[in-house]
Amino acid sequence: MNAPQLRLLIVDDSNIIRSRIARIVGNAWPGMQIIGLARNGVQAVTLCHQHYPDVVTLDLTMPEMDGIQCVKELIGIRPDIRILVVSALSDKATALQAIKNGANGFLYKPFTDEQLLDALRELMA
Repeated sequence: MNAPQLRLLIVDDSNIIRSRIARIVGNAWPGMQIIGLARNGVQAVTLCHQHYPDVVTLDLTMPEMDGIQCVKELIGIRPDIRILVVSALSDKATALQAIKNGANGFLYKPFTDEQLLDALRELMA
């Protein structure tokens, strides 16, 4: 019997970062299905309503709805969702605010392929 697939939503205003995360996860984690790519928090909330992801990688600095507000919205839709914040912000206070609001982990940009996979594994443990 196959393990159920985990559904991943990738949220970042950078197309390069969205594509990179999708490529890394797609190549290394066959049990993870990428259900959507969002450029901002508004798109992320819409996709969350449509596809109910299990896991989200989320940038903090985005247009229309920032990552902190997006964390709150996603938790409101799906309280058991696992959120990995992936951000270039070196401001620890912002990272802590995201965690306080329900995010489960934090990964700084730039990151290596292995750092991303390790962070996701830790998130799902």
